[in-house]
Amino acid sequence: MKKPLIIGIAGGSGSGKTTLAERIAAHFGDAVATLRHDDYYKEQKGLSLEARAAINYDHPDAFDTDLLIKHLDALCAGCAIDAPMYDYTVHDRSDRVRRVEPRDVVLLEGILILENKALRERLDIKLFVDTDADVRILRRIVRDVKGRGRSLDSVIGQYLATVKPMHEAFVEPSKKHADLIVPEGGKNAVAFELIIARLEALLENK
Repeated sequence: MKKPLIIGIAGGSGSGKTTLAERIAAHFGDAVATLRHDDYYKEQKGLSLEARAAINYDHPDAFDTDLLIKHLDALCAGCAIDAPMYDYTVHDRSDRVRRVEPRDVVLLEGILILENKALRERLDIKLFVDTDADVRILRRIVRDVKGRGRSLDSVIGQYLATVKPMHEAFVEPSKKHADLIVPEGGKNAVAFELIIARLEALLENK
């Protein structure tokens, strides 16, 4: 099996990374395997729920990026992996894993995937979804309150305490490593068409 094409999609929380990743995956169908950096948050089973909730999940140290790199290397070598699954409602990894088979394309999305040099070096295409901060916080509120069981106060508190400062310290500076900056992510039809055309050309050459 040929080495897969690895595409990294970075950007701030609520920027539209997942929408873009889902649209790319839908276009290529079974040729795509998807990984999420969020699923590689470090295990915190020895901590109380209150202690887990207080962790800064927007700092690079919150992630087990070494495991993610190991899994990417395994997929590139043609081996299946058991990717962890994160449970946002308890602020910890689930006991379940997700079997990911090698595919022609590996999509990796996460806020900090362009911050880590070793991870960057494994990406064939590096995309950064750039969306206005006001839009991102509104999307985050809707997502976390409706989909992750969080209170409005907790979402706003977390945004001010860690999300915003970590975005400014780590996420935004990583934009300089992107091959392409995509305003508004998956909703940018022109950028999406250009990305798909580029990926199809690269896959044909592979």
